[in-house]
Amino acid sequence: MSKNKKNPGGRGSSPAAKEALFPAAAPDQKKSKKIALKAKSKPAPVSPTAAEDFAKVLERIADALERLAPGETEAPAFAAADAFVWHAAAEMLQPVPRVSRVEIALLRGIDRIRDILTENTERFSRGLPANNVLLWGARGMGKSSLVKAAHAEINANLLASTPPLKLIEIHREDIDSLPHLMSLLRDAPFQFLLFCDDLSFDVADTSYKSLKAVLEGGIEGRPRNVLFYATSNRRHLMPRDMVDNERSTAINPGEAVEEKISLSDRFGLWLGFHNCSQAEYLDMVFAYVDHFSLGGEKEKITAEALEWSVTRGARSGRTAWQFIQELAGRLGKAIA
Repeated sequence: MSKNKKNPGGRGSSPAAKEALFPAAAPDQKKSKKIALKAKSKPAPVSPTAAEDFAKVLERIADALERLAPGETEAPAFAAADAFVWHAAAEMLQPVPRVSRVEIALLRGIDRIRDILTENTERFSRGLPANNVLLWGARGMGKSSLVKAAHAEINANLLASTPPLKLIEIHREDIDSLPHLMSLLRDAPFQFLLFCDDLSFDVADTSYKSLKAVLEGGIEGRPRNVLFYATSNRRHLMPRDMVDNERSTAINPGEAVEEKISLSDRFGLWLGFHNCSQAEYLDMVFAYVDHFSLGGEKEKITAEALEWSVTRGARSGRTAWQFIQELAGRLGKAIA
């Protein structure tokens, strides 16, 4: 038997023999394979219902992102009042229609300080250069009362053509938001007096550094239409033990202490309040008695006022005001 018969389709086989053994795929089979491959490469058609559901999901995502994005801050209505309270969380200036304050003439025992602060505030209200002010010292001696009274006094004496001076109170815990607040005030057509009552910083508090940059030294600087007044029981706004600790533990005590107390240097005016004498305390008491027409024997009122101060352990304007409230209550007279 020949070799070709033993190995059909081998190397020596003819083309006709190979085609007989391995017939080519039919044309219809080749066409179906191409169609299957094209079907795999193209995505399956999406039904109209699925497309609508997908569009709704995208719309909900877009709405959620819009709610998360910060909205445009509306310009505050500065004409609504002459005094405001800044709420940092809501980025809102709340108008204060009636400020709790006493008349400047009733603040006794601080005549020189009163004149300095009033003059500085009056210059600022006219657009002239003025200094930031730190009112520090004994508690209850009228630091915050003087700021509010000076604001009212200046507005009462302004010319009709001059816009009123605006007083804005910022809370101690919102000091970090000062840059944002100042950006809202920078282009407004008013002069603004920012006021922070009882400003001080604890050992672990570092927000004083941002206040330093805002008051003096930042790249933008303090706006010309903004002045900062603060009251504190501490002259350097820092606890004494905080400064002493820096002296004892820092590698370079001098530099560490300078960094801590440099905040108070940002205030051009330091106005110190000290404990009043007995005569000054009684002067405060009888100024209120005359103002509110609280009649009575002077000797009796004097004895009661002194006893009141002894039981409180202090003589101050706050103590005098608390005694007046007690006296007016006993006499059945209302005081505003």
